[in-house]
Amino acid sequence: MSISAPSTAAPKDESPQKPKETRFSGVLREITQSNATVVFLAIVAALLLAAVLVAAASSEVQRTAGYLFARPTDFFGAVWDAVGGAYYSLFRGAIFDPQAKDFTRMIKPITETLTSSTPLIFAGLGLGIGFRSGIFNIGAQGQVILGAVFSGFIGFTFQLPFGVHMLVAMIGGLLAGAFWGGIAGFLKARFGANEVIVTIMLNSIAGFLMSYLLTTSAFIRPGSNNPISQRVHDTAMFPNLLGDPFRLHLGFVFALLAAWAVWWLMERSTLGFKFRAVGFNADAARTAGIKVSATYLYVMLVSGALAGLGGVAQSLGTEGALQEGVAGSIGFDAITVALLGRSRPLGIVGAALLFGALRAGSPLMQAASNTPIDIVQVVQALVVLLIAAPPLVRAMFRLPVPAKEVQA
Repeated sequence: MSISAPSTAAPKDESPQKPKETRFSGVLREITQSNATVVFLAIVAALLLAAVLVAAASSEVQRTAGYLFARPTDFFGAVWDAVGGAYYSLFRGAIFDPQAKDFTRMIKPITETLTSSTPLIFAGLGLGIGFRSGIFNIGAQGQVILGAVFSGFIGFTFQLPFGVHMLVAMIGGLLAGAFWGGIAGFLKARFGANEVIVTIMLNSIAGFLMSYLLTTSAFIRPGSNNPISQRVHDTAMFPNLLGDPFRLHLGFVFALLAAWAVWWLMERSTLGFKFRAVGFNADAARTAGIKVSATYLYVMLVSGALAGLGGVAQSLGTEGALQEGVAGSIGFDAITVALLGRSRPLGIVGAALLFGALRAGSPLMQAASNTPIDIVQVVQALVVLLIAAPPLVRAMFRLPVPAKEVQA
């Protein structure tokens, strides 16, 4: 009688098989998990939250809220009129004005948006390079100011042929911005100084320096008691792309070329590879033979040069003269632009266009709908808040968590 050996066959896996992902579901998953979707929904959420503030600030909404339960349609109608009127006015001031009397005035808003976005593109590109390289350069404001001061000074002091004058003034502003950024880069590379603290101090110094220069005889406009410089000579000004009454100038084309140049630098050049390597892991880059300290200096030089071109766009393009508000808040807004654009050239251009539209459309929004212009700043702040917290955006819109975050 033989005894059969026990079967050693592995038990069949009776667990349910995961359904095969279809092509459509795969594409949908990629879209919902992408950073671009998070950025877009962050902007949508910021506009929705700002709409609540617009409605709350409306006197008509406040009045109809007093008898909300008696006649709710009056309340919701007032909310719709307040929010719709504000955003429609913003559209008219930033994109296209269908109520204008002629076609020239109809399309002027979009040209104002492009003009306002030009210095933001330059400064945002500079900050984006710094962020991707592990340097939090928040000194773009000072670098913009120095770029405007030096390019403007060359523009109204010297007499040079057209084209040559513009090129020399541009180079002067570029070098001034690079020098101002290089100070922070040198101090970080040589002494390990914190670039955030240094650039904050340099911002203040640049502002006070420009205020002082505008009181000197070399800068102040003859016969003027106001702190405003002489007019930049026409030979140094950026040519107007569309003629009067538009303000769109050649600087916008230069900004787009700069975006392409930054893409090539960061993605195709050896120097850009070093920038990205240091930003990803400075210790590993040092082990691989990259001179990290020197790279920090190069990053700040390039970053400052691009921000300086933002000041050039103001002095040689939009303003044509120097005054204390020539830089506005460009350097600070550029931080938001770089963050919103994920420090990528294409994203930065898109974010700059958005902020340019908000800046160009806000005056008409305030005048036509009595909406506080501060609402635009609230929108910008909300965008920054939501961009800085992608999990919050995903939770608000019930987006799936990316696989790499689940594994982490």
